[in-house]
Amino acid sequence: MSTLLEVSHIAKRFGGLQALEDVSLSIAKAEIYGLIGPNGAGKTTLFNVLTGVYAADAGALHFEGRSLAGLAPHQIAGAGIARTFQNIRLFANLSALENVMIGRHVRTRTGVIGAVLRDKRTLKEEGDIVARALSLLDYVGIRPRANDRAGGLPYGDQRRLEIARALATEPRLLALDEPAAGMNPAERLALGKLIGRIRDEGVTILLIEHDVRLVMNVCDRVMVLDYGRRIAEGAPADVQRDPKVIEAYLGAPHKAA
Repeated sequence: MSTLLEVSHIAKRFGGLQALEDVSLSIAKAEIYGLIGPNGAGKTTLFNVLTGVYAADAGALHFEGRSLAGLAPHQIAGAGIARTFQNIRLFANLSALENVMIGRHVRTRTGVIGAVLRDKRTLKEEGDIVARALSLLDYVGIRPRANDRAGGLPYGDQRRLEIARALATEPRLLALDEPAAGMNPAERLALGKLIGRIRDEGVTILLIEHDVRLVMNVCDRVMVLDYGRRIAEGAPADVQRDPKVIEAYLGAPHKAA
């Protein structure tokens, strides 16, 4: 399997805090790659470096062989990487449909002149955007809520809406930051099936998630971060049994006197 994303020796510091230190990973095309670790391990910081929110202090990022160094978040989205956020970032006062339409912005061609003149090409593109947005709402299971205000949707539906908006950018890599947060067991089960379906249709997945059962059920490989360092990587079952991982989550084992 060919490599889609290559992360090499990434480091990131915030003042006296070393958030990431010498982190490397590679993700193959059509893979679901899980990123787990205790709170404060550096998972979201790595996402933010990958998507251009933060600049790395050291190391390199290559996506489909192209360096991501110096690219702004919108340029990285245009290159084919989309993400959701740990803290939901929807346009709360816009409808669900409008939120997904905004996600299409990086793939539209109409300029200022077309928007003013409202020519046939512009009108066709606008119609295509609406149709695609509706199909994505249907894909994630919330099309009946298309005209509802995004901020008024149930929490689980807001998570699904974020995924639909990210998919609207036509990503080749979809980075999901704790998508199961706030979901009930039935919603998490449905989410796992949705993630598998997205991968089966050709989109590679990078997943941060605290729900270890979800990660172990859907991921092909898993990496564990602790205090900004990689402590384990491999198949889910192997990682789950790794003593360093058990210690990171449960603390050092008690030693008898």
